[in-house]
Amino acid sequence: MIAGKALQAITRKGRMHIPNGYWAAFCCPAGLCRYTAFPNPSWRIGVFHDFSIKTRIVMLTLLPSSLLALVLGSYFTWQQLTEMQSNLVERGQLTVQQLAPLAAPALAQNHHNRLQRIANRVLDQADIRAVSFLDSKLETIVHAGPSLSGPRPPADPTQSTMTRDNKATHLLMPVLGYHQNLASGNSSQDDRLLGWIALEISHHNALLQGYRNLLASLLLIIAVLVVSALLAMRVGRSISDPLRRIQQGVSQLRDGHLETRLPALRSHELDELAAGINRMAEVMQHAQEEMQNSIDQATEDVRQNLETIEIQNIELDMARREALEASRIKSEFLANMSHEIRTPLNGIIGFTNLLQKCELSPRQHDYLNTIQKSADSLLDIINEILDFSKIEAGKLVLEHTPFNLRELIQDTLTILAPAAHAKHLELVSLIYRDTPLALNGDPLRLRQVLTNLISNAIKFTNEGTIAVRAMVEEIGEEFAQLRISVHDTGIGLSQEELNSLFQAFSQADNSLTRQAGGTGLGLVISKRLIEQMGGEIGVNSVPGEGSEFWIRLSLPLDDQSEDEPPSALHGQRVALLEQHELARQSMQHQLEDCGLEVLPFAELDSLLAGVAAARQQNRPIALAVLGVTSRDTGAEELAQRVADLDRLGCKCLVLCPTTEQLVYQEALPETQIHLQSKPARRDQLEAALGELLAPQPAGQQTPGPLGNRAPRLLCVDDNPANLLLVQTLLGDMGATVSVADSGQAAVAAAQREHFDLIFMDVQMPGMDGRQATRAIRQWESAQPERRHTPIIALTAHALANERRALLQGGMDDYLTKPINERQLAQVVHKWTRLHLRSPDSQADEARPAAIGHLSVLDPEEGLRLAAGKPDLAADMLSMLLASLDADRQAIRQARRDGDRDALLERVHRLHGATRYCGVPQLRAACQHSETLLKQHASAADAALDELEAAILRLAGEAKFGA
Repeated sequence: MIAGKALQAITRKGRMHIPNGYWAAFCCPAGLCRYTAFPNPSWRIGVFHDFSIKTRIVMLTLLPSSLLALVLGSYFTWQQLTEMQSNLVERGQLTVQQLAPLAAPALAQNHHNRLQRIANRVLDQADIRAVSFLDSKLETIVHAGPSLSGPRPPADPTQSTMTRDNKATHLLMPVLGYHQNLASGNSSQDDRLLGWIALEISHHNALLQGYRNLLASLLLIIAVLVVSALLAMRVGRSISDPLRRIQQGVSQLRDGHLETRLPALRSHELDELAAGINRMAEVMQHAQEEMQNSIDQATEDVRQNLETIEIQNIELDMARREALEASRIKSEFLANMSHEIRTPLNGIIGFTNLLQKCELSPRQHDYLNTIQKSADSLLDIINEILDFSKIEAGKLVLEHTPFNLRELIQDTLTILAPAAHAKHLELVSLIYRDTPLALNGDPLRLRQVLTNLISNAIKFTNEGTIAVRAMVEEIGEEFAQLRISVHDTGIGLSQEELNSLFQAFSQADNSLTRQAGGTGLGLVISKRLIEQMGGEIGVNSVPGEGSEFWIRLSLPLDDQSEDEPPSALHGQRVALLEQHELARQSMQHQLEDCGLEVLPFAELDSLLAGVAAARQQNRPIALAVLGVTSRDTGAEELAQRVADLDRLGCKCLVLCPTTEQLVYQEALPETQIHLQSKPARRDQLEAALGELLAPQPAGQQTPGPLGNRAPRLLCVDDNPANLLLVQTLLGDMGATVSVADSGQAAVAAAQREHFDLIFMDVQMPGMDGRQATRAIRQWESAQPERRHTPIIALTAHALANERRALLQGGMDDYLTKPINERQLAQVVHKWTRLHLRSPDSQADEARPAAIGHLSVLDPEEGLRLAAGKPDLAADMLSMLLASLDADRQAIRQARRDGDRDALLERVHRLHGATRYCGVPQLRAACQHSETLLKQHASAADAALDELEAAILRLAGEAKFGA
């Protein structure tokens, strides 16, 4: 055993290898020594593996004999004690049986003295502790000895009873009449009860005798065990001494003294074991010499490898530094490239939009549309490539700012609505009521993901509906898990297309005949963004039936509360017209959230009937929301229906596709209804309905398109094209615009006069936008009387930390180039609360109260409408002025004749001519008159009078100017 342990230790030091996971051990079972091998030490059982061989021999000798002696001694001692107790009981029973005939006459004659003498004699017997004679009622007559140590046994008049405890045995025997007869020599049976005999027998002597026997047995057992132990130790020493020598030799071998050899051990088996160990030592000594040579060679090889690795580490460190520098250069390149590409694109897209508003031939319009679409596509591709590069480089940093989920979804749908409406698709948003709206996260990136998913749905859907749903799956005290899905009725995707859908630079349709373009990065970027937010994105699709893209995202809840709907809307009844079922459900949901009682209708005629019926029942419907399209309801028909609803006391809000607003603008009176595009936004819907329910008092003029005044703006940009574009866009929307082409000029202008808002380009030579902003902020801090001027950054950079750096530098907000009229109008209203005229609609110009405030002749507008060509502008104005007198006479004649059709035709013709000349006042008067004539309004005569006055003012100013 000891040799086995030693060999195991040697094996662990690597000095000897035994195959198959076995280790060597030596033992001598049955007196035969041999070399064996067995598995690792699972053979050692119990706690005996911690004892020496000598100890085990002694234990193996003593344990069986001790166990046998203990069992036999216990058995015989128990047997002896049992017999002694049985003898005591038998003697007690015999004693009471002998006492019954002796005591019967005395009990019958009440001889107490005689009973006492009998009791005293009974006590002389061994082990009798106490005796009592009782009468028939168990009352004590005579007692001898100490008091009874326990209760008497239960009385049985037919036989004796007995109870036992640890100290004594108690007997109770009845004395009957036949016992008295026995004493007198008469054997007749007599069951008359004379009394009782109670006897107590002590166990003390029996226990004492048992302890003596037990002690003798223990002494005998100990003597035998001592003799056995001496013999076992003698035998164990004869075995352990040679094994100890073997252990010492093996220990020396374990310590590396492989020259150690074992001597003869005076035993054939142990001598064979020693010879085997000696042979093993020789083999190990030889193996050690070979292993040392191998180690020396391996050490030399390792030293050479370490030198090579050190050189490679130095090279890797240099390569890492070069990679970090390349990454920094790449980041700077991305920023510069973004600025350099977006800046000319800003001019291309902006001036293309302006040029499309001028008088052009159909071919020129086609060319401009192609230029605009190409520029927009190029911008999308650039944005996707830059975003993908930032994600791959790990430079994309997500923000954590509060946002409103409903506003984010509706903003996204509003931006993408024109593309969907151009294909006659229905855009619907369904936000379930239990969905939390106030959240924290990165709204910019979430809007980017939704924009990509909805754009793809529009791209691959030719007819039907695109529905955006938002619902909550799980909500806690701080977080909410949301599921936002985009469902379309497009072409769908096969399983093969789904497998490659979220791979970079891949598309579902990669054939040469594919209809949709793009880089194939949109879904990859969306997937990376959602995963970086801690969510997941997926798709469910059936070919030919459509697809559903969904995102599951857990976002922190924000503590901001939702704005309550206007109090004027609570409890009001509104009629809703929408033929599309899903769109009707969405609108009904939004109107009910505004506090309205909604009555949905699928047809316009049924809505009219419902409003009329409600009025007859004295439950009038004050509002009607009409969702229409030109395919279902024409402009003339809608105008007539709106007039009918107005006569019933029901104000109308018309919702139409963005591509059809111009169709309905000319047919609907702006003073009676509001016109909004689909899909409706919650805030705009509330504002419009509230305005319809709160009409202005009679005689009060409606505010002009700019509210109280036009905003005063400063535009700063070193690029002349961009500066002219922003100035033109803002000027066309009614703002008073000043310009500066450098940071120094911007600081000087801000110190010279006060502006409502400053648009500041970021990257400029000399003093850039950040430096100019800091200078303005420092000057404002030194001028307590000057209020804070909002500064909006105009940047083409696309890096994620750009916005944070701009806001920390003192700027209030930012716009990413290229910019458009909608962005400018929104940011101006956000920071100044002043309104700009909508660039998409000229309806505000038709307000009667605003006509007097418009210019009679605006040469700059005429030049802009003529594409910047002075000769063309002069020719167009000359042609208009030459026909003014004839138009005025024709209008007068038609009014006298009451010929409405001729009057409408002449006003429409004049209106068309004014759209190509800089005559804002006459154009507004024409549009207002034409609108009222189409509606058969009673105010048409006043509008025609104002039109004639505008014609005379224009003719007079042109004559005076000439």
